[in-house]
Amino acid sequence: MSYNAGMTDSEPMLQADLAIIGGGAAGVLVALNALRSASSPVQVILFEPASTLAQGIAYATPWPEHLLNVPAGKMSGLPELPGDFVDYLLQADVLPGVSRGVLADTFVPRRHYAEYLQQRLAEAQVHSPAQLRVVHGPVIELQPGTPVNVLRLADGVQWQARHVVLACGNSMRPLPAPGAEALPPGRVVDAWDYDGVRMLAGDGDLAIIGSGLSMADSVVALATAGHRGRIHVLSRHALLPLPHAHGGIAKFDPQPLLDMPLRARMRALRGHVRDAAAKGIAWQGVMDRIRPLGQALWQGLDAADQRRFLRHVVRYWDVHRHRIAETVHAQLVALEQSGQLQRHRARLDALLVLDSTLQLHAHGAHGGMPPLNVGAVINATGVETRALAMRNPLLQQLLADGCARPGPHGLGLDSDAAGVLRNAQGQAQPGVQVVGSLRIGTLWESLAIPELRGQAQEAAVAALNHDQRS
Repeated sequence: MSYNAGMTDSEPMLQADLAIIGGGAAGVLVALNALRSASSPVQVILFEPASTLAQGIAYATPWPEHLLNVPAGKMSGLPELPGDFVDYLLQADVLPGVSRGVLADTFVPRRHYAEYLQQRLAEAQVHSPAQLRVVHGPVIELQPGTPVNVLRLADGVQWQARHVVLACGNSMRPLPAPGAEALPPGRVVDAWDYDGVRMLAGDGDLAIIGSGLSMADSVVALATAGHRGRIHVLSRHALLPLPHAHGGIAKFDPQPLLDMPLRARMRALRGHVRDAAAKGIAWQGVMDRIRPLGQALWQGLDAADQRRFLRHVVRYWDVHRHRIAETVHAQLVALEQSGQLQRHRARLDALLVLDSTLQLHAHGAHGGMPPLNVGAVINATGVETRALAMRNPLLQQLLADGCARPGPHGLGLDSDAAGVLRNAQGQAQPGVQVVGSLRIGTLWESLAIPELRGQAQEAAVAALNHDQRS
């Protein structure tokens, strides 16, 4: 372990077998799997600054209009129990009188998913020989080492852990305009500030920067809160998220796609969509057919094609892959048809503070667009995926000290096939694993629950095996 003035041998160190950094959905799933898999009294420590676990950006909303983007039947947190989330919803009587089959196909409010993870974690604590302790403080420094890793918290307390899992979750991209972070409080609100967004509802016009899933959340929240003014949505492509659809999965062999370059894949997928349509199957059935191959499809592209994907295809992929409930999509379409929701295909250039409004300056494909005067701006630019732009002090320290390096194309942190963190020299560090969005550069598909639950189980098993070997 390299010398660091902030970590001295004279300071007392607390001990853990497994340290999990991050208490959102990914971190809680790791802890849950560790508790369920443990056969001895290992010490599991979960570090999370927030007072409530499992409420990362997606599941922190308390508002019923914010629905899961996937039917409940596909949201189990445990790979070996595919119906577990539906079991919880039935046990909690979330939708009284609704049958299991109907419930499995329902897009339930997202707040129930956090409650589900909290409940399952509490149950696992009762029955596990392992011991879980939650520390409500941020880890600001990590020095990987053998046989132990050393962690330091913001309050100066230090921990030693045989195994560490980085499940740091997501952060919002900043608004793409000079000086945006210096605007007066209340004039710019993050889309993930769910209460703050609703408080903007009124008669005045508003602007949302970004047109993805966070935009959809903001629009339905404003509509539910009674907003009467116009909502201007600005983004580079101005594409709305697309809806799920009922119907079957397209029947074709997706394996040949893995050997095709990007352009050939796109042509093949369009052909599969035409073939499916001729059989009465929606394009969503084609996307569902290739869903299990998401990571393999990314990894099968060479570096040049991955760059082409990121430049030219990614936004179109996102709206087709990351879909929303049909009811939410219908609400967006109705607001647009009424004229209240207005989309602008444009890039934000500047935000100017006037007496009582903000003035937005932007340009589109054909030059500048007329300025927009709005009462406030909602930042819905989405998850920050560029490692060097992430504002997490721990990640900045790992990169600065050479304990980590950016993943492919600068996305997330680099890790090997098992999720083991690689340092600046590309060497794997067996005592540190990465889970969730930080693996986006190597896996691409690493944000949704099907990926998170699999990674969480693998990380927990690796940690327990590592402890037995040490």
